[in-house]
Amino acid sequence: MRIIFLGDVVGKSGCMALKKNLKKIIKDKKIDFVIVNGENAADQGVGITEKISKDLFSYGVNVITTGNHVWDLKETAEYITREKKLLRPFNLSETTPGSGFEIYNLSNGLKIGVLNLMGNIFMKKCEDVFKSSVLFLKNNMLKENFDFLVVDFHGEITSEKMAIGHFFDGKATLVVGTHTHVPTNDVRILENGTAYQTDAGMCGDYNSVIGMNKENSLNKFLKKEAVKHFPAIGEASLCGLIVDANIKTGLAEKVESFIFGGDLI
Repeated sequence: MRIIFLGDVVGKSGCMALKKNLKKIIKDKKIDFVIVNGENAADQGVGITEKISKDLFSYGVNVITTGNHVWDLKETAEYITREKKLLRPFNLSETTPGSGFEIYNLSNGLKIGVLNLMGNIFMKKCEDVFKSSVLFLKNNMLKENFDFLVVDFHGEITSEKMAIGHFFDGKATLVVGTHTHVPTNDVRILENGTAYQTDAGMCGDYNSVIGMNKENSLNKFLKKEAVKHFPAIGEASLCGLIVDANIKTGLAEKVESFIFGGDLI
């Protein structure tokens, strides 16, 4: 079983790179399941729409995860109640529209669970992510409720991400961080068999400041005249990782960093 996870898709640049390349990547790499974080996929670099979601699915994406920008565009709250392949963070309030966890049936009869979590440190208000994770594992177990489990941890700081990785070690196929848009050089399999990376990076233009126009971003930091943030529009790098999972155990047998195109090639 081969799973590819790609980090935050940023604006038109990231979407166009997926449109142009994803189906070929799936074929060449023999990918069985594709997950991307899409919370920055809208043209303005924050939020996601129904049209963009459907476009991403048509490019070959199976599931879209999100994070703190999931509600930046109002239409998402209605659409997410109808589309189970679009997730919001699991540890948001129970009254929040949509779902933070779903199980998807594969064509070979196996099942893959995808869990979307969000960190608590320097992030928007959500329930305690570790308490939510404890409750999740009380009701969901690898090889009992699903054959594979992928966890997208959308968080700001590395220690919180690493702690979640160790918490799920042996209980998930993959734990991968998103949100900071810079791929970390720590792709590995943890001691109990879970593949891990602190941050997958982004699918966006790296001639930028985390995907946003660099001149405008510099003006903001320098307290000069600047406009609202907007994405860079150069060629995107697609960043993430590929996991080979054992069908019998649901754990990782091999994991490798994946970077394609753009400045990071």
